Amino acid sequence: MRDDTVYLRHILECISRIERNVAHGQEAFFGSDVLQDATLRNLQTLSEATQRLSDAAKATQPQIPWPQIAAFRNVLVHNYLGLDIELIWMVIHRDIPPLKQAVSAMLADQR
Repeated sequence: MRDDTVYLRHILECISRIERNVAHGQEAFFGSDVLQDATLRNLQTLSEATQRLSDAAKATQPQIPWPQIAAFRNVLVHNYLGLDIELIWMVIHRDIPPLKQAVSAMLADQR
């Protein structure tokens, strides 16, 4: 589980960066290629880190769609020209909060 702790912390760091990138609202985010690029990179990194978590760790939070997060990473990496930034915004606000809560709980259980 020690390796899981490293990945869980990394996921939370990516989430924190994403939250900072979108903190000034949709208009600022949509108007900034830099914020979009930074956010997409952190979403990609976060998604990659979830794939490295043990099955046992992921099983503690079955409500999280772990396979879909992995698939999302592939979309981010391989379909970058077809990304819909409005969909990315929705994913950030719909899916990141429950993921943050789950990963925080997983990390607390590691202690």
